[in-house]
Amino acid sequence: MTLEEYFSTGPERERPIFEAVRDHLASLGDVRIEAVSVGIFFKRSVTFVELRPKDRWVALSFGLSHPIDHPRIARRMKGSARRTYFVVNLRVAEDVDDTVRAWLTESYLETAP
Repeated sequence: MTLEEYFSTGPERERPIFEAVRDHLASLGDVRIEAVSVGIFFKRSVTFVELRPKDRWVALSFGLSHPIDHPRIARRMKGSARRTYFVVNLRVAEDVDDTVRAWLTESYLETAP
């Protein structure tokens, strides 16, 4: 679906969060964006960042090759022996701060095509 179709049915808080994530990732280089019914996927050679709407926040997930121990991490899931996926709950666009942008940058760099 298009981004316009996707945003036509979601909560208003979702688009500014998407724009904050998109703007940062676009500043790093080429990123493909795919809107699907469950959320928005950011891709390089693989999907490396996802935004999924929840009742009270947008769940941002990203993969890294090393563990993170930080109070902002709401969940972690082992993807493989070399990759762990982390979830940060974003309520407003300002939650995409320097810490989150650093994690997004690292995830972007680790998924070079």
